[in-house]
Amino acid sequence: MLVHSLIILVIILHVWFLIMEMFLWTKPLGIKLMGITSLQAEETKNLAMNQGLYNGMVASYLIWCLCRNDLSTISFILVTIILAGGYGAWTAKKPIILFIQSVPATLALLALILTA
Repeated sequence: MLVHSLIILVIILHVWFLIMEMFLWTKPLGIKLMGITSLQAEETKNLAMNQGLYNGMVASYLIWCLCRNDLSTISFILVTIILAGGYGAWTAKKPIILFIQSVPATLALLALILTA
């Protein structure tokens, strides 16, 4: 049950990333949360929308695998999320990315490994 709850948390986060990057990026909330200017948001909105689409696909893959009880693929996806969060935190120089993206995926992966 804990494993499923943690995986669902990761799914919810990635759906939020989709909403944030595809629909709120140039809005006041998105600009505030991302710590960017209106001009930066406007100049990067196409990149953000692409990232949002990918985050939505990650969420959909996890949902699909969860419904099929495909734990090995879920493990692989969680590892890629952990790596992406680490890389994002490093390249953007924003450690918060590590905590928001990588930590929940790490907890889900550890729970999955410990209950297997």
